[in-house]
Amino acid sequence: MYKNNLINRSYMLYASAIGHLNQLSASVPSLFLRLILAYEFGEAGFEKLHGTNWFVDVTFPFPFSLIPPELNWQIATYFEILGAAALLLGIATRFFSVSLMVLTIVAIATVHWPVQWMSLDDLWTGYRIVDEAGDGFGNYKLPLLYIVMFSPLLFGGAGKLSLDYLIRQKWFNR
Repeated sequence: MYKNNLINRSYMLYASAIGHLNQLSASVPSLFLRLILAYEFGEAGFEKLHGTNWFVDVTFPFPFSLIPPELNWQIATYFEILGAAALLLGIATRFFSVSLMVLTIVAIATVHWPVQWMSLDDLWTGYRIVDEAGDGFGNYKLPLLYIVMFSPLLFGGAGKLSLDYLIRQKWFNR
């Protein structure tokens, strides 16, 4: 009898904990993703804002190759800074998620992708985080992780702890 009562109480405690976690799932994970991505992209944007334009040494893929390097630099800088602020507040989250995903894909194609690869093993060597290795294998792991982190924000939105949610509740859920 005691054993069944202990199992029953343990199950009830577990079910209660799961219920609370389920209630938080609509707000906390997306908030954490927004905060870490806002920090990373804000930091990158402010480094560009106060740094030297190294885009002049980079060959961009089409259609970005049609844009002058100075304009590319400004676009990247301000999308990173404005996108970080928007993610922090949770406003226009889907727009900035897709915008920063495109920016990240361009960064992978221009800076992080292997110079050349002949096999999947060569390509896999570039799935790493290194600071300016210069060995031609690339370093696309971190930008790829950013894209994966943006995916829930793109498909699921900013979550309940956001201005997007407040705006939707106030003006569109009548």
